[in-house]
Amino acid sequence: MSPNAHITSHRKPRRTATQSWVVRTGVAGGVLSTLAVAGAGSATAAEKPVEATVEMPAVNAALATSIAQSAAATQQTAFDYQERAQQDEATSKVEAAAKKAADEAERKAEAERKAAAAKEKREKEEARASRANERQSLSSKSAAQTSEDADAPASSPSKSSGTATGSTASLVSFLRAQVGKAYVMGSTGPSSYDCSGLVMAAYSQIGIDLPRVSQDQSTAGTQVSTSNLQVGDILYWGSAGSAYHVAVYIGGGKFIGAQNPSTGIVERDMSYSPPTGAVRVL
Repeated sequence: MSPNAHITSHRKPRRTATQSWVVRTGVAGGVLSTLAVAGAGSATAAEKPVEATVEMPAVNAALATSIAQSAAATQQTAFDYQERAQQDEATSKVEAAAKKAADEAERKAEAERKAAAAKEKREKEEARASRANERQSLSSKSAAQTSEDADAPASSPSKSSGTATGSTASLVSFLRAQVGKAYVMGSTGPSSYDCSGLVMAAYSQIGIDLPRVSQDQSTAGTQVSTSNLQVGDILYWGSAGSAYHVAVYIGGGKFIGAQNPSTGIVERDMSYSPPTGAVRVL
């Protein structure tokens, strides 16, 4: 091939001026279209915050209401707990005070029981001591009387018989003067008596000393039958030596005695309460 032969060119053919203008016009139109779309989008985007701004107050108000309600509920719960705690504390104080009062009452009751038991024990001891002294005194007087009777001439009456003579009227008179007075356990007069206290006081009016208690008085003289009684005989209920009640026979089938706390000192027929036995000391 000749060096001057035509060689095909690989360059793109050059556009004409008209084609270039058309291209540039198309490019410009595309750019303007793009700007128009972008402007529309910007306008739309610019309108949305306005709508959100309009809805925010309603959302904020609902949220504030919810928070306020929650706070109110929390405060009410706190008040309820506080009130319950105060009620529980008040109840505890009342229960503690009630328990303290009950304990105090129990202590007082126990102290009173102990005092009553001590008093009863003391009275029993004093009664035993009194009975022992009376037995000793009665034994001494009996021994002295026996010695005196033995030393006295056979024709002269004993001192006891001489003292008793004509004394039954004084004995009965004293007993009738006591009718209506009160029965008080352990009392020996003059405003009140128990059964053995009245018998002892009556016989002391005519110079005869008797033991203090009914058990000893039921053996203080000669045992006699209740079908062969004399005025002034001591009647007893129970067995001799362990009698639980005594009175004095005043004749006519009657006796006078300190019966009980309900009736006091009374005059009664024998049929009211038949005695178990009797002793004669006059």
